[in-house]
Amino acid sequence: MSFQQGLSGLNAASKNLDVIGNNVANANTVGFKQSQTQFADMFANSLSGGGGTGQAGIGVKLAAISQQFSQGSITVSGNSLDIAINGSGFYRLSDQGAISYSRNGQFHSDKDGYIVNSNGLRLTGYTTNAAGQINASAPVDLQISRSDLPPTSTGLINAVVNVDARGTTLNPLAFNPSDPTTYNSSTSVSIYDSLGNPSTLATYFLKTAANTWDVFATNDGAPLNAGAAVGTLNFLSSGVLNPLSPSTFSMSAPITTGATTPLAFNLDFAGTTQFGSSFGVNALSQDGYASGQLTGFSVAPDGVIRGSYSNGKFLTLGQVVLANFANPQGLEVHGNNTWKESAASGVALVGQPITGSLGVLQSGAVEDSNVELTSELVNMITAQRVYQANAQTIKTQDQLLQTIVNLK
Repeated sequence: MSFQQGLSGLNAASKNLDVIGNNVANANTVGFKQSQTQFADMFANSLSGGGGTGQAGIGVKLAAISQQFSQGSITVSGNSLDIAINGSGFYRLSDQGAISYSRNGQFHSDKDGYIVNSNGLRLTGYTTNAAGQINASAPVDLQISRSDLPPTSTGLINAVVNVDARGTTLNPLAFNPSDPTTYNSSTSVSIYDSLGNPSTLATYFLKTAANTWDVFATNDGAPLNAGAAVGTLNFLSSGVLNPLSPSTFSMSAPITTGATTPLAFNLDFAGTTQFGSSFGVNALSQDGYASGQLTGFSVAPDGVIRGSYSNGKFLTLGQVVLANFANPQGLEVHGNNTWKESAASGVALVGQPITGSLGVLQSGAVEDSNVELTSELVNMITAQRVYQANAQTIKTQDQLLQTIVNLK
């Protein structure tokens, strides 16, 4: 007569309750993944060998406590550095070079600009070069620079307009920017010198013959090119630019602000048309800008961190990477919502979000715990009944033993 089966059942039910209790306790822990208790039966070796139908078994044992990496609900938090993973993958965190992994995307910026979690572990990813291009090499600790964005002088202006084919032919020698009767139409755009000082470049369109237009320009009212036309636009009878004639003109403007002088730039009219309709500006842009201060940043679904600046510009500051494993359940649990790579998990497969098996990121949101309280409470009741039932088998065994002892 043995108490082994009931005792093993009590131990198993107790361990099951421990796991359920831990799940319930972490129902509000961001990025937490619930665990599941897995059991296996036990049989003693028989001296007679073979299987047969005479073996009752000696109880149950704990086979594994397996974490379930199912997706948790996504909740909007409002913090731009809170990031939720929708799909597979883990954040790659660094503690002075010691790497761990997490699904908790509650991040903030420390005093040095590094993106860290509540335990000071640094989020890792890819850096950018001076042109804002992602350098997808070895991941490093992500740091957001709060230095001003330096100014860039204008080098190219793109203008797409429609000049009215019905316009009156005028004498280019009589052009006067102060007299609207000496030109057919005009437009303007702000340009910037090497110090970020703005000035206004005005362009004037003057029809000199059928399908031929001279372009004049001033900068803050001062005529460019010694008051002569900076270029001529030639059109075909279909109203589009003649491909055999230039539509990009090189220009320069004297600068008196202490910046690089003269300010040299190109004025590109590719796409400009001459139709029988009113003058209109379809597109007008230039590539210069003043200096700017960082006013905020956001994380795109592909992990790219973009900073917004007070001058209206946006700059790529880095990219968050994700890691995945051949066997996530083989990861070693290290507390604080982190795991570490193990021989059972396989090596980390690091890459950009939305590539391979890696999920999508959502900025300003967090992934809730995947614990379902209703299910866990039902599991708790079941585990309690199992514990009581095993205790009853021990009680019954004790009663039988007492009966044998009392035989006379």
